Amino acid sequence: MTTYAVFQTGGKQYKVSQGDTVRVESLNIPASGKISINDVLLHSENGSLTVGSPTIEGASISAKLVKNGRSKKIRVFHYKHKTRLRKTFGHRQNFTELEITDISLKAAKKTTAKKTTAKK
Repeated sequence: MTTYAVFQTGGKQYKVSQGDTVRVESLNIPASGKISINDVLLHSENGSLTVGSPTIEGASISAKLVKNGRSKKIRVFHYKHKTRLRKTFGHRQNFTELEITDISLKAAKKTTAKKTTAKK
């Protein structure tokens, strides 16, 4: 069994383990290149599951900056028939690449997931 966590940033959720590298939407990270993410939604360690409501109090994920960059350009084409409207433009999304260094669950209440059975 592995330890993993689900966190939220930029309106998206990411499942990570220690040592993973993940690309998230662009973040303002200080010059030291280290960040602590406190929006941890779920934590699993050795089969015990901790679920937040909506986040887990005291849980955090430590990460270090790998690089900031821009993804490949995508082409966007707008077309309207009968009006001769054709419009093409490109877009490059900014991203921040993070390496997960530590997942900690300090002073958080552990709740285990229970199976629910349907009542007849």
